[in-house]
Amino acid sequence: MSDARFEDGEDQPLRLIAQEGEGLTVLSALLQDAIFPITEMAYAKARRRFALLLNRFRWEDRAAAEAAARRYERVQSLLVFEDVLAVKSTGIDRKDRDTVLSLMSISFAETSEGAGEVTLVLAGDGAIVLTVEALDASLRDTTRPYLAPSGKVPTHQE
Repeated sequence: MSDARFEDGEDQPLRLIAQEGEGLTVLSALLQDAIFPITEMAYAKARRRFALLLNRFRWEDRAAAEAAARRYERVQSLLVFEDVLAVKSTGIDRKDRDTVLSLMSISFAETSEGAGEVTLVLAGDGAIVLTVEALDASLRDTTRPYLAPSGKVPTHQE
């Protein structure tokens, strides 16, 4: 069994931007259940940039995978926020370098004209809050899709 390839389908790597709340909602849906080691997030204060390298479930490919009776896929993606003034986290131990986090959702709350807070909600009651001068987010797939190790669609307990 080999990994999935972009050539196997019509899909192309995602390259999306969000500069308003609606766009961030799209990114949030695509990134639900993305996983990343705590070591793969970085805040470059001087550049005002926060970035995450994560492994996202390919929700956009789910129906095609089911129709073709093939395994589900993940892909490594880079999520970047520009114009970040501050970063806070709650519910996670940033010193535990072995922690793997799971992203549940991303939201934006405007505080003044264009400025606001981006909240990345993590499984297990954790969160990362970015204070931004303006909403400027981008998502870019950086690798080819690979077969999801679990072979299953992520589920959540209510």
